[in-house]
Amino acid sequence: MKSLKNLIIALSISLISWGSVYAQDTRSNENGEESVQIVLADTVGINIQNKNFVYVAKKMKGEITLDGVLDEEDWLNANQMENFRLVTPVDSGYPYQKSTGMITYDDKALYIATIFYDTIPGKRIMESFRRDYRFNYNDNLLTVFDTFRDQTNAYTFGSSPSGAIWDGIVTGSQTNLNWDSKIEVEVKNYSDKWITEIKVPFRSLRYPKDSKVWYVNFGRLDLKTNQKSAWAPVPRQFPHASPAYTGVLIFDEPLPEPRLNFSLIPYVLGGYHRDFEANEEAGYRKSFGFDAKIGFTTSTNLDLTYNPDFAQVEVDQQQMNLDRFELFFPEKRQFFLENQDLFSEYGQYDITPFFSRRIGLDAPVLGGARFTGKIGNDFRLGFMHMVTDQTSMMPTRNYSVLSMQQKIFSRSNISFMFVNKEYSGSDQFNRVAALDYNMASNNNVWTGKFFYHRSFRPGNPDKQYAQGAYINYNKRNIKLELRQAAVGKNFLAETGYVRRNNYILFNPEAQYTFVPNKLVVAHGPFIDMEAYYSHEYEKLDHVYEAGYFVNFDGNTTVTTGISDNYVKLMEDFDPTHVSNVYLPAGSEYDFLLWFGRIETSPRRPLNGTLQYSKGEFFNGHGDMIETNIAYRYQPYINFSLNTVYTNLRLPQPFTNQQFWLVGPKLDITFSPKVYLTTFVQYNEQVNNTNVNIRLQWRYKPVSDLFIVYTDNYFADTRDVRNRALVLKLTYWWN
Repeated sequence: MKSLKNLIIALSISLISWGSVYAQDTRSNENGEESVQIVLADTVGINIQNKNFVYVAKKMKGEITLDGVLDEEDWLNANQMENFRLVTPVDSGYPYQKSTGMITYDDKALYIATIFYDTIPGKRIMESFRRDYRFNYNDNLLTVFDTFRDQTNAYTFGSSPSGAIWDGIVTGSQTNLNWDSKIEVEVKNYSDKWITEIKVPFRSLRYPKDSKVWYVNFGRLDLKTNQKSAWAPVPRQFPHASPAYTGVLIFDEPLPEPRLNFSLIPYVLGGYHRDFEANEEAGYRKSFGFDAKIGFTTSTNLDLTYNPDFAQVEVDQQQMNLDRFELFFPEKRQFFLENQDLFSEYGQYDITPFFSRRIGLDAPVLGGARFTGKIGNDFRLGFMHMVTDQTSMMPTRNYSVLSMQQKIFSRSNISFMFVNKEYSGSDQFNRVAALDYNMASNNNVWTGKFFYHRSFRPGNPDKQYAQGAYINYNKRNIKLELRQAAVGKNFLAETGYVRRNNYILFNPEAQYTFVPNKLVVAHGPFIDMEAYYSHEYEKLDHVYEAGYFVNFDGNTTVTTGISDNYVKLMEDFDPTHVSNVYLPAGSEYDFLLWFGRIETSPRRPLNGTLQYSKGEFFNGHGDMIETNIAYRYQPYINFSLNTVYTNLRLPQPFTNQQFWLVGPKLDITFSPKVYLTTFVQYNEQVNNTNVNIRLQWRYKPVSDLFIVYTDNYFADTRDVRNRALVLKLTYWWN
């Protein structure tokens, strides 16, 4: 027995030593059967969906020039990702056109290369040179790197055939493209393929100390064939950037050790402004400020800002408001975006204790600090402190936010947040404590959330709580979701976004999808039942929708359905938002409308969407037509026209109201570094016409010159309300 035991130990040591040399590489032999090699010892214990898809990245021995020509020895000797699997229109089999991916690295950067074969006649589809292009409107490469292997958060990098850059942060199934890194991209187009080379500096990434294993996936969208594919297979109901369906990436030597990484991003600004509406004389402003980034390790980062100015941030797309509640506009300011999920993913989309756009909305930001990062393998920490300046209407305010997240099980976590808003020189404050449990199964089929939040303020009245839960089941053909929420009468999150309070919500949803993959690729029915009650279970509102969608080959989609609405008004309400007449509090309305939507194929240079709804509206009738038409002359010119027409016919004493919201946008990209955007928005409901012209020159990575002109007019009289011209120069130094 003793000799047998020694033999088993010797064989085990031999296997481990042998396993340290080879990686699992799934390839097809001549008969189409897959052969599997040995798995590296580093992958022992990895239990993810695609654990059998393993890629070994070899460390570079020479240098690589980014030129779209893969003739360097390191590329010629690199392992290859091959045999990409289909994701859509069906998630079985292989795509029509072949794809190959490769990775290598040195002590400073990660290098990515792909060869996408394209032998189908016709132009490759590429809207423009603009960074963070629209995914579904471009042939493209998309990569996903889960550096901490938590299967929830990841980096994504990619490119289109024009050389446009894609970079962002993935959280679950959501991708935030407002985050920018210092990556470099070169693309070379050939008659039968296009080749991409990407360089990602390690200082742009966060990863654990002594990193040698990440999770990774490569994906391709080929609009000529309407096929989406990925190296590690992904079910069709999920994005192929899903961290739950990555493969394993092994570096044959450990990555660079963490070291202090300091970046300084100063800006200088000068400009002209005049507020005609307030009868102010023209003024000239000049300003200086900076952002700084200090990476103490490869997994933690401190962001500092002094006198930030966001004049260059793209303007919001305006919306028509026929509802009783505040509209939502997303955060676009760079300072708030890295590791944004640590602060923004609490609660639900309409009940969140912290919404960074509240900071600086009504007063300039003086400065602030933000620490984010991962401590150990399973604990994430975020802390933010911001100070806004005093104005004639508001005192100086201090905002502090603490967020802690502990991973449990394979893809779940429990999170705690505390938000504190204080007013200088007074005892006024608003605070919120939030506890969330986020659940996700290993295969992402089951996801869910349970949360409880409580607010605090002077006097501390009762009923200052928000509570909610949802559970989602998502399989290839069926999707089920049940959402529940309750918000107390006195819950107040001044630094959050809470659409309404004093209610209980029940919201079941269901969708079934048939996938014939013929002339009709997919089709099926859906139902969405949203009902609001008082805390005494008296019904306040409901929206019941039922419909059917059809997705055709070529990616044109048609959707139609009916919506049954019930409203009991808790306050006087003007549905038009422009009259002096109100529907009285306590009145009840039950109205039915029909809606239809057509979305045409993005393959065509002229494409767009059309949505029409018609039916009853409160105690009258209404029609709404929404269109978004786009034309591209690739890759230089994109013209789009957003329009919303609303015709409200309410009985006396209301008068019929017709509103237009028209937003033509001309986007010219001269190169991957120079963009010119002209965006005009005419909104009759708010009586405003806005003109925004923005020129951006990225003269170095993440270093820009902006020239921005804005003009606001009264829509009815064309009189000028205010006007500004700003020149801003930023430089990223490290």
